[in-house]
Amino acid sequence: MDIRMNLHNFTSGASINKPQTALTLDQLRILAPSAFATEKHSSRSDRYTYIPTSAVIEGMIKAGFRAFSAKQSRSRIEGKAEFTKHIIRFRGENYSDSIVVGDVVPEVVVMNSHDGTSTYQISAGFFRLVCSNGLMVAEGMQDSIRVPHKGNIIDQVIEGSNRIVNGSQPAIQAIETWNRLELSAGEQLAFAEAAHTLRFADAEGKTNTPITAEQLLRPRRSADAKNDLWVTMNRVQENVIKGGLHGVQRGFDQRGRATRRNVTTRTVNGIDQDTKLNRALWTLAERMAELKGVGKVA
Repeated sequence: MDIRMNLHNFTSGASINKPQTALTLDQLRILAPSAFATEKHSSRSDRYTYIPTSAVIEGMIKAGFRAFSAKQSRSRIEGKAEFTKHIIRFRGENYSDSIVVGDVVPEVVVMNSHDGTSTYQISAGFFRLVCSNGLMVAEGMQDSIRVPHKGNIIDQVIEGSNRIVNGSQPAIQAIETWNRLELSAGEQLAFAEAAHTLRFADAEGKTNTPITAEQLLRPRRSADAKNDLWVTMNRVQENVIKGGLHGVQRGFDQRGRATRRNVTTRTVNGIDQDTKLNRALWTLAERMAELKGVGKVA
C-alpha cells in the first residue's frame, strides 16, 4: 500500500527532522484503555457484535497502518469508563520515519466505543508537525464512513480506511490552496470571531468570557506568525483546542460591589467537542476561501 503524499514546506518552520515513532500496543493501552475492553458493556443486547478495538488496531497494523495518537472519553457513570468512546489516529507505515518541521501528514481517524455511544467511524485527518493536535476534515469535504457493530468489522474498517486515504486528494489540494491565500487583518479577525463563538457560545449563541477573538490569533511560535489561511486556521485551532488563554472576568456581586476573577481556558479533552470544533474550523476555512474567490476543490 503506497499512500505517500508530498505535503512538505506548507509552513516556513525550521528544516529539522523529527522522528515520529508509532505507538506500541502497551502505550495505546495506557492512552485509551477502553479500546482494549475484553467484553461489551452490559447495556448492549445480543445483536451487538463485540469486536474489540484492539483487534481492529492489530488488523490495521497488518494492513500497513500505524497508530500515532489515542485518547478516550471520561465517564461519571460507575463501571462505564472501561467501555467509553475512544479515538485512534493512524498513518501509513511510510510515515513512521522522520518528517520535517512544518510537514503535514494525512491520517485516518478511527472512533469507536463498547458502550453503544458510537459505531466505528473512520474519518480523514491531518497532523501538522509544528502543531501537535491534528485537524479533521469536515464531512462536506470527505464523508466519514460508519461501520455498525455487525458483520466482519475488521475488514470493513480496513476497507474504509483505504477509501479515506485514496479519497483525500481534494483535502490536500485545499491545504495547498489555503497555504497560498493571504488574509487581511480584518479577514483573520472575522475567522477568529467565528471560532470564538463556536468555542465559547452557549446554546443561545451568547458568549460570556473575558477571552477575546484576538487572543485566538496569537501565534505560539515564530513559524506561525504568517497571514495565510492555512496557518491562520492552525493558529486559531491550537488556541481553541489546547487552552491556556488568560483573561479577567469583571462583574458585580449581589451587593453591587465590583468583582474580579482570573480565568484560564481549559484544554478540550472531550472527543465529541474536539471533533466538532475541528470539523467546524475546517468548514470555516472553506467558507473563507470561497469569500476570497476560491471555490471548493473538486
